Amino acid sequence: MVESLLTLLFLLIAGHMLADFALQNQWVATNKNRHARNGYTPDEQDKMEKIWPWLLTAHAFHHGLMVFFFTQKLWLGVLETVVHWLIDYGKTEKLYGFHVDQVLHITSKLVWIALLYFQVL
Repeated sequence: MVESLLTLLFLLIAGHMLADFALQNQWVATNKNRHARNGYTPDEQDKMEKIWPWLLTAHAFHHGLMVFFFTQKLWLGVLETVVHWLIDYGKTEKLYGFHVDQVLHITSKLVWIALLYFQVL
């Protein structure tokens, strides 16, 4: 069981790297932040203010999909979606920077593995 959980941890982290870097384009990375409006006209700023929650949510759902895909556990996919949204929102609010953001994301994968190991829920 431990070997299969280590394999799953590897896949979850690889899925995170895929969704956070390869699948997220620069426009989404910038505009999922409600504060990323500098250098835009007032009209563009209004549109961005209205779309940032959708972009952040779509990005978080990509991560939830990865977790569901590899674990086949809907509850973990939903939990990943919520946790990823909150972690990225905290980064956009400048509560922490890039490195802490990534450590929190990887830590969440360790928590999912622990929940599976101890058969929680």
